[in-house]
Amino acid sequence: MNKTTNKKPVGIIITVLAVLFAVFILANSFVIVEAGHTGVVLTLGRVSDGVLQEGFHLKAPFVQEVVKINNRITKLEVNTEAFSKDLQTVSTTLAINYRVDAAKSYSIYKNIGRDYESVLMTPAVNEVLKAITAQYTAEESVTNRAIISEGLISGLNEKLNGEGLYVTDVNILNFDFSDAFINAIEEKQVAQQQLLKAETEKQTAITNAEAEAETIRIKAEAEAEANQIVSQSLSDLIIENKKIEKWNGQLPQVQGDADPLVTIN
Repeated sequence: MNKTTNKKPVGIIITVLAVLFAVFILANSFVIVEAGHTGVVLTLGRVSDGVLQEGFHLKAPFVQEVVKINNRITKLEVNTEAFSKDLQTVSTTLAINYRVDAAKSYSIYKNIGRDYESVLMTPAVNEVLKAITAQYTAEESVTNRAIISEGLISGLNEKLNGEGLYVTDVNILNFDFSDAFINAIEEKQVAQQQLLKAETEKQTAITNAEAEAETIRIKAEAEAEANQIVSQSLSDLIIENKKIEKWNGQLPQVQGDADPLVTIN
């Protein structure tokens, strides 16, 4: 009676353990690859060629492992320094959008591992940025952000596409220079503004002088034309009429051959 009673708990324990082991085996017999990812299959540590696409997949329990690689666009922020053409130190913050080529996920993991950002991306960013900023002065770097961004995209893809990494966009978040250089730029801008103001005032004075001279010329021409008209309109009759208007009615008191002031017919 006691032996039968003791066997029941043991049998229950064994059954429970068997069920748990079966569940554990079953849980390690499949993998689900999420959307936007690929699965790299490792069989006893060896990386298999090809990848598992998103969805449900079976695998050998305890023998195979599936490493999931994110193939969606990922943002990487890099803080770095470079030198401009005029040997100014340019501290730059870059936001880089990139993705991992799904077809090459296994080769990236096999050759580099999961740390491909620090092993491939960051060194490539530093190298390409230094090559580009060396072509521009510090001022030109600020005014040519779009061109530098395009150059970074092109240069990074040229270096990384063969490894399976594709850069889709580069944003320059910040350009920072030394305090001495910033002060020099501010002084230059002030000098340029003062020069522009002086040139504007000079041009205004010249314009006003030219306008005044033109006004004087027009006035003089108008007066000359009026004088000419008056001169042309004078005749002997008008002159005689003017003499009559000015005669006081007295005859000349001087005798002789001199012509009188007014000829009376």
